[in-house]
Amino acid sequence: MGEKPAGDTVTLWLDGRKITAAKGTNLVDAARAHGIDIPTLCYLPGISRPACCRVCLVEIEGIRNLQPACVYPVREGLKVHTNTARVRRARRRMVELLLAEHYRECPTCIRAETCELRQLANRLGVREVRSLEELPARRLDNRNPFIVRDYAKCIRCRRCEAVCRNLQEVGALAAAGRGRETVIAPVFGRDLGEVACISCGQCVTVCPTGALAEREYIDEVWAALDDPDKFVVVQTAPSIQVTLGEAFGLPVGTIVTGQLAAALRRLGFDRVFSTDFAADLTIVEEAHEFLERLEGKGELPLISSCSPGWVKFCEHFYPEFLDNLSTCKSPQEMMGALVKTYFAQKEGLDPDKLVVVAIMPCTAKKFEAARPEMVSEGRRDVDYVLTTRELARMIRQAGIRFKELPNEEYDAPLGMATGAGVIFGTTGGVMEAAIRTAVAITEGEARAEVEFKAVRGLRGVKEAEVMVKGRPVRIAVAHGTRNARRVLDRLKAGATYHFIEIMACPGGCIGGGGQPIYPRKDLAFDYRRKRAEALYRLDLSKKVRRAHENPAVKKIYEEFLGHPLSEKAKKLLHTTYTPRGRVPGLRPRAAATPPAADAHSPAPS
Repeated sequence: MGEKPAGDTVTLWLDGRKITAAKGTNLVDAARAHGIDIPTLCYLPGISRPACCRVCLVEIEGIRNLQPACVYPVREGLKVHTNTARVRRARRRMVELLLAEHYRECPTCIRAETCELRQLANRLGVREVRSLEELPARRLDNRNPFIVRDYAKCIRCRRCEAVCRNLQEVGALAAAGRGRETVIAPVFGRDLGEVACISCGQCVTVCPTGALAEREYIDEVWAALDDPDKFVVVQTAPSIQVTLGEAFGLPVGTIVTGQLAAALRRLGFDRVFSTDFAADLTIVEEAHEFLERLEGKGELPLISSCSPGWVKFCEHFYPEFLDNLSTCKSPQEMMGALVKTYFAQKEGLDPDKLVVVAIMPCTAKKFEAARPEMVSEGRRDVDYVLTTRELARMIRQAGIRFKELPNEEYDAPLGMATGAGVIFGTTGGVMEAAIRTAVAITEGEARAEVEFKAVRGLRGVKEAEVMVKGRPVRIAVAHGTRNARRVLDRLKAGATYHFIEIMACPGGCIGGGGQPIYPRKDLAFDYRRKRAEALYRLDLSKKVRRAHENPAVKKIYEEFLGHPLSEKAKKLLHTTYTPRGRVPGLRPRAAATPPAADAHSPAPS
C-alpha cells in the first residue's frame, strides 16, 4: 500500500507524545490506535457517539473545560492530556453518579462477569458511592418470551437505542422524559413484545450493564432434566460449536463440537442432536421449493425464512413480501417437529413426555418457539430455547470443567450433518448450501461446485449470478435488517432477483443476540470473521458437503416423509406468516451519519 498524502493526516501531542492521526478521527480512536485506552460507555464506533456518559473526558491545552474525547476531532498541533488529576477526578465522579442511580445487585446480576460499568468503576478506583437519595422503585418488563428490561439498571447510555435505530433500522426503542426521569424504552412505555421489536437481541449485546438480558429458561430446563417422567432432547445450532468456547476463555474461532456434545450429556440430556441435520433437511425442502417457483409455482424471488428476527421484521415493515418468504420452518422448528413425531415413533416414546430444548445463538429463537404457528399435531415443536450464554451458565452451575472434556459424537440419526448444514451459521451460508443442492439436482453432480464463494464474507449486501436449470439466476445475500431494507427497497424499485438470503443479525448467527458478549471497545467486527472462518473449516473437514447427500436425510424421506414437499413434509416442516401492524410513534430511520462501509462492517454495499 502506498503512503497517505500528508494532507490526509494531522500531527498532535498526546500525553506528551507526538502522534499522527487521520483527519476526522475522534480523540478516543486516535488514542486507542497509539496504545492509550480512554474509557467510554455510550460510544459505539461507527454507530453512535452521543457523548452523554462523559467518562471519556480529557484535558486540552488552551480550552478551559474538559472535553468528551468520543466527539472531539483531532486537529493539527492539539495538545491532549488523558491522565491528569483533574481528568481522573472527573471520570471517577461521573461513574459514581451513574452508580448512585443504579440498582446495585452486582454479585447476583446476570451481567456480573461482563458488566462494563462494574469493570470501569474498578479500573477508575471507585470504592464508594455517595447516594444522595433513595433509589427509584424497581421496574421490570418481562412480559415477552425473549428479552427482559430492568429499568433500575439502565444508565441511559442510549447504546440500545442507537443499535436498534441506526444499525438495524427498527426503531423499537427511544428516549422518553427529561433529566433524571429519562427512560430508554418502547413507545408509550410498552413491553418489547407489544411493539415492532424484531427480538434480534442486538440491544442486549451492546448494553453495558444488566438493563437488558435474555429471558432465562435455565430453571425450567433443570426441572425437566430432574423429572424422571420426561425424556429431554437437546439440539445445538451450527454456530454454537464455534462460539461456546469463548465463554470459557478459549480463543475466538475455536471449534468445540466434541466438547459441546460431551458437556450436554453430562448435564443429563437423554439425546444430543444437531440442528445442522435439520439445516440439511431445510436445504432439501427449500431447494425444491425454489425450483418449483422457478417453474412459475409461487412468487419470486424466494426469500429465506431461517432467521426469525428477519421474518418478524418482514411481518412488521414489509408485509407485501410475505408471499415471497420460503414456507420452510427454520431448522430449529423442523428438528422439534421431527423429534416429537418421527423420533418418538421410532423410539416408542410418548410425545407428550418429550421435551425439546434448543441451544441457539439468538434471542429471536425464543420468540419463534413461542409462535402459535410452530405447533405439530397439537404440540409445540420446541419447548425451551437457551442462548449460548445460558448454556455456559448451566455448564458452570454443574461444575463441569469444559476445557478438560473429551470429544464425543452427536447421537444418530438426527445428529448427522453435512458441511452444508454447518455453514448455516454465517451470512451467505444458507445461500451457498442451497446453491450446492439446487445446481446438483438440475445440472448434475459433475457440474455442481461444492463451494460457492461469491456469497461469502461480511459485506452488507452481496450479489451474484449462477446457472440453474440452464438459465441465469440472480441471487442476493444481506445480513442485518438495515441491509435487508436496502435489498427490499431495490426490489420495490424494480430490481430483479430470484433468490435472496436475509439474516437479521450482523454476520448472521455468528453475530446473534445470544452469543458471548465482549466490551464494545474490543470489537472491530473481526470476531465475526474468525467465527465464520471456523465454520468454513468445519465444512472442509466433512466427508459429505451437500445437504441432499446426507444419508440420515435420505433415510428420513424413505421411512417417514416420502419426498421433498410431500403432504407430510408440508404439514410438519412448513409454516405460514402473519402481517403485523406498526405501532404509532415509531419512526425507524437511518443514522444521521451512517456507519462507513468496509470489508468488516455490516453496512450497505
